[in-house]
Amino acid sequence: MATSALSADAVREQLGLKRHPTCGFVNLSYVSGLAVAPGGLPEPFAAGRPAGSALYFMVTSEAPVHLHCIRNDQLYHRYLGDPLEVLLLLPDGSHRVEVMGPDVAAGQHLQLFLPGGTFHTARLLDAGSDGWFLGASTEWPGVDPSDVILGDRVGLTERFPPAAGLIDSFVG
Repeated sequence: MATSALSADAVREQLGLKRHPTCGFVNLSYVSGLAVAPGGLPEPFAAGRPAGSALYFMVTSEAPVHLHCIRNDQLYHRYLGDPLEVLLLLPDGSHRVEVMGPDVAAGQHLQLFLPGGTFHTARLLDAGSDGWFLGASTEWPGVDPSDVILGDRVGLTERFPPAAGLIDSFVG
């Protein structure tokens, strides 16, 4: 059960979170007014980007984080609710599962770094049907829609054979 007295519906309404194709429910909360000019960064950012961006996201059992990647470096932040289990398929070919939650003594994270190009998916950890997780993602440089790549389950299973069972379990 969520650690906050607020319901998921109340939090979504308060923060203006809307259903999103990759990250449960989302509200883009910040895009830097400063920008890196075209040519100021290497590919794939050479066309220029905002210096940074941030968004709130909520995960429920009906609205998980779908398998995707963002070209930009990201930092996940945990705010409220149940622990979130995150599967990371890293650009170097390795993978790992991390848990974002309040129990730092048990190794849960309040922040989790996702290097640019990391395919990832996430789900609630042992939460009932009314469970939810509220977090945020900050990105640098700021995200442009072209920076988001949807994950191909079959292709990623072939690319990350040791993680095939985890991919099936998370995406399944």
